[in-house]
Amino acid sequence: MSKKHPVIAVTGSSGAGTTTVKVAFEHIFLREKINAAVIEGDSFHSLSRIEFKEAVKKAEAEGNMSFSHFGPQSNHFDKLAELFETYGKTGGGKKRYYIHSDEEAAEHNKRLSTSLNPGEFTPWEDVPAGSDVLFYEGLHGLVKTDKVDISEHVDLGIGVVPIVNLEWIQKIHRDGAERGYSAEVIVDTILRRMPDYVNYITPQFSRTDINFQRVSTVDTSNPFITRDIPTPDESFIVIRFREPDGVDFPYLLNMICNSFMSRRNTLVVPGAKMGFAMELILAPIIQDMIAGKDK
Repeated sequence: MSKKHPVIAVTGSSGAGTTTVKVAFEHIFLREKINAAVIEGDSFHSLSRIEFKEAVKKAEAEGNMSFSHFGPQSNHFDKLAELFETYGKTGGGKKRYYIHSDEEAAEHNKRLSTSLNPGEFTPWEDVPAGSDVLFYEGLHGLVKTDKVDISEHVDLGIGVVPIVNLEWIQKIHRDGAERGYSAEVIVDTILRRMPDYVNYITPQFSRTDINFQRVSTVDTSNPFITRDIPTPDESFIVIRFREPDGVDFPYLLNMICNSFMSRRNTLVVPGAKMGFAMELILAPIIQDMIAGKDK
């Protein structure tokens, strides 16, 4: 961990709401004139889209039905830990991009004079010099295994996670609507990911400084037949602080309408107020981090 070159990690599974957190941080960085080096979690997968599909087929042929994007077999945990450690010490390190779309491919091919396709990675390159903080958003910002501990290099860890049934509902609807997957394929993916989810994703939320957990207020008891994703107005956000001392709860309760405290370290806010609550909570923390690095 570093006061001079702080590392911020937002961790949560796909569709969990990490994008909302990213937008909240972008607003804070813009207002405070903070230059952030942004790292996308997908860029530390170890397999391209084609390689991953081939690896899944090979694993299944060998009787392994649990090969997934969530585990160490398909990620560079060591390289991510190395980046966080190096950045904390020097403000530098190595990063790359995972190309999601044709538009991203065109952008990076023009910049790098390459001929890459969606589902592939750009070459490793240096993190731009002169940034104030490193900001990571992805699946594994606080992973700890018997070989590597990424979390020990993080100065501020944020968890974003819906209750598991809500997470499944979001995945079922997204993969069906956006990717055209059948219900059977989506369920198979959920089952295949479950061991890695339990072993590598879930434990991270015990290492975070702040967790934002979305809880629906409608029946999601059978996510496989639910027709609609619960809306923000049909949800609450449960915000848990690891260290509640120093948090100005009266101020937050006054600023966020219909919020309340469920425990001494837990604030509950309406789902539609998630982004607003994040900015109120995170802005002072970021300000303190930047003030500390300048000392």
